[in-house]
Amino acid sequence: MPGYEVNFDGLVGLTHHYAGLSFGNEASTQHRNCVSNPKLAAKQGLLKMKVLADMGFQQGVLPPQERPHVPMLRRLGFSGTDEQILAQALQTSPHLLSALGSASSMWTANAATVSPSADSADGKVHFTAANLNNKFHRAIEAETTSAILRAIFADEQHFTHHAALPQVALFGDEGAANHNRLGGDYAKRGVQVFVYGRQVFGGDTEPTRYPARQTREASEAVARLHQLSEHQTVFLQQNPAVIDQGVFHNDVIAVSNQQVLFHHQQAFLHQQNGLEQLRRKMASLETELVTIEVPTSRVSVADAVATYLFNSQILTKPNGKMMIVVPDESLQHQSVWHYLSEMVENPGPIDEIKVFDLRESMRNGGGPACLRLRVAMNENELRAVNPRVMMNDTLFTTLNDWVDRYYRDRLTQNDLADPQLLREGREALDALTSILGLGNIYPFQQ
Repeated sequence: MPGYEVNFDGLVGLTHHYAGLSFGNEASTQHRNCVSNPKLAAKQGLLKMKVLADMGFQQGVLPPQERPHVPMLRRLGFSGTDEQILAQALQTSPHLLSALGSASSMWTANAATVSPSADSADGKVHFTAANLNNKFHRAIEAETTSAILRAIFADEQHFTHHAALPQVALFGDEGAANHNRLGGDYAKRGVQVFVYGRQVFGGDTEPTRYPARQTREASEAVARLHQLSEHQTVFLQQNPAVIDQGVFHNDVIAVSNQQVLFHHQQAFLHQQNGLEQLRRKMASLETELVTIEVPTSRVSVADAVATYLFNSQILTKPNGKMMIVVPDESLQHQSVWHYLSEMVENPGPIDEIKVFDLRESMRNGGGPACLRLRVAMNENELRAVNPRVMMNDTLFTTLNDWVDRYYRDRLTQNDLADPQLLREGREALDALTSILGLGNIYPFQQ
């Protein structure tokens, strides 16, 4: 039975704004208080989805979450009508309103960790929603994320869903942004690589400038929930020195596809030992690891962070060769583009580059890989996915019309208190759940 890797991209939400909420994410903090364009952001993301779908790749859509998050404002002591609550929050706690108005659920690489049925002991696809507890504005996402995933992957014969890990620092979990899976065919067993920033019990090396958001303890818990054997799991620590340079997730310094691992020379702590462990476990599955290690002399960590070279997607084309999807910032950077051009010209698994303009999302700290959640499935499992979320000509047109109807082309932090924005958002999400056939997944719909 053939296997597929389906990318589910997050739709950018109506409250997309630049608040600099993500300490450790230098692009996010650099653009704090800039004026955003939610309509452009959503359309840039939709275009990426459509182009890849037109090229023959399986492509799905994940909806945004409701923001501002009024229920949390009530929980934090604000009272009155929804409109009064927003006004109070802007006046007394504008930073809190900004956090609870964040459109950060667009980064669906952080939505969950996913293990395919080929790897799990019970033969099901497993999903564990990420708790994202390192950042308040993201820690409120897990419940709705779970509801969205359950609505899309509803067939209990094929899919198993786990609640987010406990909301404590010990189990800090950032989802698939710190998770890679390497192997051959997507429907066959692979090796799962869990990358962590710190180990609470027994660890002695961690970053000093920026927080390590993923713990080894969280990664081990997810591996247990997903019923993975030790023979097909590898736990690698991300290099603390690169976290302190703005590599807040592993997908800013490494990305994989099938047997290929594309990574920076400084990506992992004790890198050669870790790669050798991965190589041995892949060999036991009769698959050879192919590494593409980018030397610091060719691309510095700072340049990798600035261009999001590694926050890219590597996709297998019908002819078996691979294509790398990068943001326009990589094209505009001379040394990074020179490296990429040389890589695809030389013999190797990647022979094509696809560039997308994702300026709006890049300014908020995420590129092509941040926008998508990868789900490897076999043919029967793919047929069990809610078909209305899969990108095609009709859905692309419908969603662009939906964006044109509801989204603003200019947004600042003060606009988050606009009662009309709240009404627009709820009306838009009500319409979207109908378009995507998701049912009542938002708190305001209950």
